[in-house]
Amino acid sequence: MKKKAQIIGVMGGGSASPEAARKAQRLGELIADQGWILLNGGRSAGIMEASAKGARSRGGLTIGILPDDHAGHTSEFIDIPILTGMGSARNAINVLSSRVVVACPGGAGTVSEVALALKTMRPVILLDFDVGELFAGAEKNGLLFRESTPEGVVERIKALLAREP
Repeated sequence: MKKKAQIIGVMGGGSASPEAARKAQRLGELIADQGWILLNGGRSAGIMEASAKGARSRGGLTIGILPDDHAGHTSEFIDIPILTGMGSARNAINVLSSRVVVACPGGAGTVSEVALALKTMRPVILLDFDVGELFAGAEKNGLLFRESTPEGVVERIKALLAREP
């Protein structure tokens, strides 16, 4: 039986500090190195652009779930753009298509993706994204994790995937 490829969602803001962008790019590289598929919001901005650039630089496959009904804002590092015309409602596709969700620094849209992931019992790893105690219950229940490095995120993903039935 052929092993199913794992889709790892990388969520984060359309604008990012240089440090957040650097970490997102490194995370994309490491995701590709593992043979996982990177899924994000697909735009040519912020965390989306950086993570896709990193994955592509290592020969990884990238999927972008775009809010638009046209490809004008699609990152050049997205292999498979999915145009939804759904605006922020596309966040549901981002989360439900991902086995694990990694949340990098972002705003309300990123927080909404974290909330939806937790509601649908998908593990979430926060990469230097401080949401305070908003999701403390999920952290206590082993669904939400905090990491400070891309390498730590990948180790956490491996552990999460290993506990799958």
